[in-house]
Amino acid sequence: MIVTTTHAPGTFCWPELATSDQAGAEKFYGALFGWTVEKSPMGPDAHYTIFQLNGVPVAAGATMQPEQKAQGIPPHWLSYVATADVDASLAKAKGLGGTALAGPFDVMEHGRMAILADPTGGVFALWQARQHSGVGVLDETHALVWTELATDDPKKAGAFYEALLGWKGEAYPGMDYTVMKRGDAMVAGVMPKTPEMGPMPTQWMPYIGVDDCAATLAKAESLGGKAIAGPIPVPGVGLMGCITDPQGAHISLMQFTGQGG
Repeated sequence: MIVTTTHAPGTFCWPELATSDQAGAEKFYGALFGWTVEKSPMGPDAHYTIFQLNGVPVAAGATMQPEQKAQGIPPHWLSYVATADVDASLAKAKGLGGTALAGPFDVMEHGRMAILADPTGGVFALWQARQHSGVGVLDETHALVWTELATDDPKKAGAFYEALLGWKGEAYPGMDYTVMKRGDAMVAGVMPKTPEMGPMPTQWMPYIGVDDCAATLAKAESLGGKAIAGPIPVPGVGLMGCITDPQGAHISLMQFTGQGG
């Protein structure tokens, strides 16, 4: 396992679960992906969950705030993008039609962050690292391998992220799909929402690498989750799937084969 210690600006660096049942989520993802849990205190009777793979951080989770529940926000994964300057990036995002939802604010000595929505409604976070850079492992089984936006207006969303983060969009051959690149590196995907997604809101979706997509979908259901889609062949890549955990948060799976299944 290769340990990552820094994340270049404009790359996804941290997936964070907001859940209605933190203990239940810890149990589910621990059983599904083999993640272990480190608990970081967050005041009286509360903690921040750091999911680990072989002792290295791969994701996080926390109980949803009462105001989130009051607004009808469902359990969800929030994807963080690295930036060198949160305040400047947030100001730029506002000028491009984005909406600030929280921050910027300091997260103790770990870093500085803000939460915002793009002009199509996709919510994400900006992260300026100090002592905590983000996940320590990428692109491996049971770690973050991809992050993807499903939106009603891919063109509008793509233009926003290109201007904000310096990405360049490229059409993926044979699919209605845009690969966003930072230089030569692929950093994210943007796609139109499909009827099969049902009422799923516009959102950034983290993908976790798996060795067997079909088996992981079945295991998720046996643990109280729900298989939403898959295994679906992705030409030249592998097999993908999508699940909801027992609390209703969506997360996707990717089994790399290089042959599209």
